[in-house]
Amino acid sequence: MLRNLLGFLHLKGGVADALLNRAAMMLTVGGMADPVYQLAIASLPKKQNCLQSSQQSLGSV
Repeated sequence: MLRNLLGFLHLKGGVADALLNRAAMMLTVGGMADPVYQLAIASLPKKQNCLQSSQQSLGSV
């Protein structure tokens, strides 16, 4: 399916046009991968430090 969307792109500029097109696609995919990664990291709960949790259970020392 993806090949049908991207495979029939007719480039008329030759090799240089094809390389620029591939570079633009890689930048687009890379530009979308970083926000998805950041969202995945932000959605996971942070692990508490053992020292902090023991101090909280004992009260402020």
